[in-house]
Order: sequence, then structure tokens, then C-alpha cells
Amino acid sequence: MPEAQLEDSGSGLAPASGGWFVVNVRDAQWLTSENGERRPSGSECSFESQEFEFPQVGVGLHVLEPGEPNGLYHSENQQEVFLVLSGECTLLVEGEERLLRPWDFFHSPAGTEHIFVGAGDRPCVILMAGARTEVPWQVLYPVSELAARYGASAEGETSDPQQAYVGFEPSRRERPSYWDRLPWA
Repeated sequence: MPEAQLEDSGSGLAPASGGWFVVNVRDAQWLTSENGERRPSGSECSFESQEFEFPQVGVGLHVLEPGEPNGLYHSENQQEVFLVLSGECTLLVEGEERLLRPWDFFHSPAGTEHIFVGAGDRPCVILMAGARTEVPWQVLYPVSELAARYGASAEGETSDPQQAYVGFEPSRRERPSYWDRLPWA
């Protein structure tokens, strides 16, 4: 297996070819949705590029400021796993709230409704991974009274991400403004 070529996309390194590679989080490509005109959904390091996605598993880091959801309350037809690395967040899962702290792990089987909201007094870093199978990816964004209290509910039930996220700021290649407050800075 060849070593992948990494190229700087303007916000860090991302694969420009297939193969294996090693990259440090502080050197990897970052995306952020902060400081736009619409609602933010955190910042992320995906370790892959649009041209060279991992075929079997999606993995990345997501960083949330206190009070910031990482998206909308939803369920998917693929399993996901999450590990809080630093900070705190509130997990909304199947209509319940759970406070998560460093080293708390959440397994989300396919069909589990969930979303994260930053909590505490500093950014929360979550390692996120999800299966990628040959079954086409499906998602459902239900209306949730609980998630609405956190600004994380769809306005109307939908399975269309474009419709669900119409009020959210698109991510752009850039490191977040709070970069110096993150563990690897």
C-alpha cells in the first residue's frame, strides 16, 4: 500500500491521494461554521478529503462551544460511536439528557435519535466515528421538544439534510477562533 500524499488545503493537511498516512490533529485540515450569518454547528477535523474519503468508516473530531449543538437531533441507519476527549457536553438521546465528561463513551446503534450540545465553560472535543456500509445512508430528523430547547430540533420532520439544515452556516476550511484553547494547541 502506498503512502498518501497530504496537501495543505488552506486550513491544514488532507489526503490528496489514496493510501496510508499519519497526521497530527494540529496539522490536519479543519472546518468551522462559526462567525457566519446563520446558526453554527461547531468545528471539525475529518482527517479525510472530499476526493479521498475513507470507504468503510468515517472518523473525526468535533469541537463544540458551550451551548452549541453539533447539528440537529436525528437518527441514522448506520451505527456510530463517540468518545468525549475534553470538556463537557450534553447528549440528547432518545428523549433523555445525559451530561458527558472526558472519557465518557456513547454507542449509538442504527436508529438511535441523538445530538450533542456543548456544555461547561470551555470547548468540548468529541471523537466521532461511524460505519460506512454498502447500504445507502439514510437519516431522519424528527421534531423534538427536548432538542428544540437547545436549538437542535428540525422545524418539521424530514429525511432531507438540505431541508433540515437550511438555517445552519455551511462549514468552511478554517481553524476555529478558539484554536489556542484546544488541547493540542
